[in-house]
Amino acid sequence: MNHLQGISHLKNHYYVIRHGKSKANAQEIIVSNPAIGTKEYGLVEEGRQQVIDSVTKAKDQHILDKDTIVVSSDFTRTKETAEITKDILKTDEIILTPKLRERFFGNWDQKHNRHYQNVWVEDIKDPHHKDNDVESTEEVLDRTTSLIKELEEQFDEKKILLVSHGDALQILQTGFEKVDSSQHRELAHLNTAEIRELTLN
Repeated sequence: MNHLQGISHLKNHYYVIRHGKSKANAQEIIVSNPAIGTKEYGLVEEGRQQVIDSVTKAKDQHILDKDTIVVSSDFTRTKETAEITKDILKTDEIILTPKLRERFFGNWDQKHNRHYQNVWVEDIKDPHHKDNDVESTEEVLDRTTSLIKELEEQFDEKKILLVSHGDALQILQTGFEKVDSSQHRELAHLNTAEIRELTLN
């Protein structure tokens, strides 16, 4: 379910950042199980530098500032990304939420990341598919857009930075664009540590 479907205006300004390059990225494996991802596979040095560069640029361009609300997935790679962001922007705190976790890739977890493609091929056919016990795009859409609805109730006229993962953020973007979640790979790909503003269609 897209919780933004009936909404035409948002009170807050939403930005997203995909975590910096992680140990999972470097090893080319899928790490989506919270039991593992919340404890291991943090950022590699290159990933830390990517976040420093990206957030510093956003700060210098007055896109993000100390009043930005930082909301992050509780996976290690996103928490480390959020902590670097907090230090650079001098923000008060980080709000951690499971709603921004990596999409769960079921039986593909801990396998080579080329298997993402197997899932994406099925996504196009059916946004509800759970082949190999993966989390469907509709399930990801439901949890990520429900978070936006909660933040809208909690804050007013704030810049909110969401720190999350590739698929979760691509699918969240479909919620803002109000297109089918199965189309998430049709949207512009988010690189590691890339910051992007999401605007409601």
